[in-house]
Amino acid sequence: MNLTSPTVIKELLEKYNAKPSKGLGQNFLIDKNILDKIIAAANIKPSDTILEVGPGLGVLTQELAKHAKKVIAIEKDKTMIEILKETLKDFDNVEVIEGDILKIDFTTSSLREYSNTRSNLKVQIASSPDGSLPAGRQARNYETAGYKLVANIPYYLTSPLIRKFLEAENQPSEMVLMMQKEVAQRICAKPPQMSLLAVSVQFYADPKIVSYVSKNSFWPAPKIDSAIIKITPHSDSSLREAERRSNLFFKIVKAGFAQPRKQLVGNLSKNLNLSKEQVNEWLSKNNINPTQRAETLSVENWKNLASSLNTTSPSCG
Repeated sequence: MNLTSPTVIKELLEKYNAKPSKGLGQNFLIDKNILDKIIAAANIKPSDTILEVGPGLGVLTQELAKHAKKVIAIEKDKTMIEILKETLKDFDNVEVIEGDILKIDFTTSSLREYSNTRSNLKVQIASSPDGSLPAGRQARNYETAGYKLVANIPYYLTSPLIRKFLEAENQPSEMVLMMQKEVAQRICAKPPQMSLLAVSVQFYADPKIVSYVSKNSFWPAPKIDSAIIKITPHSDSSLREAERRSNLFFKIVKAGFAQPRKQLVGNLSKNLNLSKEQVNEWLSKNNINPTQRAETLSVENWKNLASSLNTTSPSCG
């Protein structure tokens, strides 16, 4: 079954009385060359476990399954789950979880979910809000230590998804994501074009745009182009652990970007409850001009500010 064929896609959707959901950002990839670029960027080894978010009809899932030891695909749309039972029936190394990726726990090296033992395809069912175990389902843990995250994600999910996985104790070793071109460019920006999103990602990882993707590579075609981005978390986790405990770094960054077009001295003073004199001294000690804007600072600048704040003013609200 050629899932990059618009004709096949339409026939499949018609068979299941389904149509692309705008709310879930369902634009199906129809360009085999782009699939190959995603697989190449992920550098998948036969021993790898791959986590895919939003498999849709399974076009990327099939390619991942050909290269990896295990693919765990998480899909929110119940209709897509039914379609995946057909499109993935020939693969015994794929398991599909029905659920919301933002509500699934990746804080440890195991993914805890519920399996529906009566399904032909091993569809893993997300736990219910009260933690009860639905009839006919059993609790299971899946080892996800050292996994890679590969996904074609809709715009609304981009920031919370990246934040969830970069801040998790159990980070993926790599993330290869297809997203809106503009968002990918923002993530990879350098001074003087930094943003809160760029700082947030680059604090934890090294992002790199692998390739740009035309909107014509999808059906139905979205209004804008996309990009494939590779995000590699930093190997040194000590700084992440310290930040996870204190939250000081991001408190300062958010204060600086509170009104991006305004000068740092005003933003930091207002949002950290410091006098302008204190902020001026603090910035000057870090060789930063108080009249600069947040977008001109590098991640290292923000790290230096966070590490030196207490020496200037022990208390900041």
